[in-house]
Amino acid sequence: MFNNIFKSKKNYPEFFRTYLDSFKKSKNLPLSETRFIVFDTETTGFDKNEDRILSIGAVSVVNNMINVVDNFELYIHQEIFKSESVKIHGLLKKGNIEKVTEAEAIELFIEFIKNDVLVGHHVGFDINMVDQMLLRNNLGKLKNECLDTGLLFKQSKHIVYQQNLKNYTLDDLCEELKIEKVDRHTATGDALITAIAFQKIVARLDKKNNLKLKDLL
Repeated sequence: MFNNIFKSKKNYPEFFRTYLDSFKKSKNLPLSETRFIVFDTETTGFDKNEDRILSIGAVSVVNNMINVVDNFELYIHQEIFKSESVKIHGLLKKGNIEKVTEAEAIELFIEFIKNDVLVGHHVGFDINMVDQMLLRNNLGKLKNECLDTGLLFKQSKHIVYQQNLKNYTLDDLCEELKIEKVDRHTATGDALITAIAFQKIVARLDKKNNLKLKDLL
């Protein structure tokens, strides 16, 4: 749900007004008619209040096919920066990579995802980080439906092999699903790896090709 700031539409940024007005996604849609946005963020750390998003990468999946042309990548200028996280994502505070402001990143990201279904590995973290970015800019939280490939992967395994207490990492999925780890720990690379994992997991779950969006949510 959105904060009270959104009660008067005249206060909305135009792009966010469009996002709200168009947000009607039927959960009865066949999976083949649903646009999934698989995304990942690279951040300065894991504290949603103190840390910041440095980059966002995303790719769309429609009819269980990755549309590499329909992709998204940006880098965000942040005053808050932690040098210890550089060894993970390789992003420097200064460099030759073109960066945008948080406000610009929000507009571009919302325009890309529209009202479609967001997918990520342990996606709750990424959603929380985006929501904090929105709130810092006096906007409400995302209202897109979300899917976690970690949870879906557990569901796709035979009940005999399910380990409900195991917190499957993206590396675990790569190993079990035979996915090559290309550009690991970059937002775009991890988004693509997650999209491939999502494809394989959905193929397992939708053997009769009759699942609807509500069956995954």
